[in-house]
Amino acid sequence: MIMARQARILSLTIPFAALLALSGCISFGAKPPPTLLTLFPAAAMPAGESRTAVAGQGVTILTPRVPAALANNRIPVRSDDTSIAYVKDAQWADSPNRLFRALLADVVTARTGRMVLDNRQFSFDPGTTISGELRNFTIDAASMQAVVTYDAARATDGGAKIEERRFEARAPVSTIEPGPAAVALNTAANQVADQVAAWIGN
Repeated sequence: MIMARQARILSLTIPFAALLALSGCISFGAKPPPTLLTLFPAAAMPAGESRTAVAGQGVTILTPRVPAALANNRIPVRSDDTSIAYVKDAQWADSPNRLFRALLADVVTARTGRMVLDNRQFSFDPGTTISGELRNFTIDAASMQAVVTYDAARATDGGAKIEERRFEARAPVSTIEPGPAAVALNTAANQVADQVAAWIGN
């Protein structure tokens, strides 16, 4: 009887001991970096200021598409035409295309004075619709530059007229580390946003 009880206890403790042993080998997700990176607009609408727009005067900016290399929260580093790595321990607070869309909306609002709508407000009255693809949001290791390339499409008159244009900006990066890389990409992103705002304002 005693031996049977000891056997039952042993059968219960063995899986638990095995689980403890395996816990040192199993990871339930990557360890987050000490800080998360984000973008900051060089121009934004002052707090408390409001905007109104009549039919057709608003601007709807859609979240841009991204290639596979940007479909995550990391910073790609391009060493040549066929090789991509990522900056160690660098992680955006959100996906690059969402961060870029938010920065673009702030800058366009500040520079043009027009009301900018987001994806959720699209059904109201889209006005001028800006869509496109964020082709580059990367660090070019050869030139030590941050590169932001945005292929935009501007649709007006309810989609009857569509114009496409590529916008690109580069900013020097001192070293390929999270902080300097994010600062350089923020600079280049703001330059692209200024270009897009000028295009919309024409």
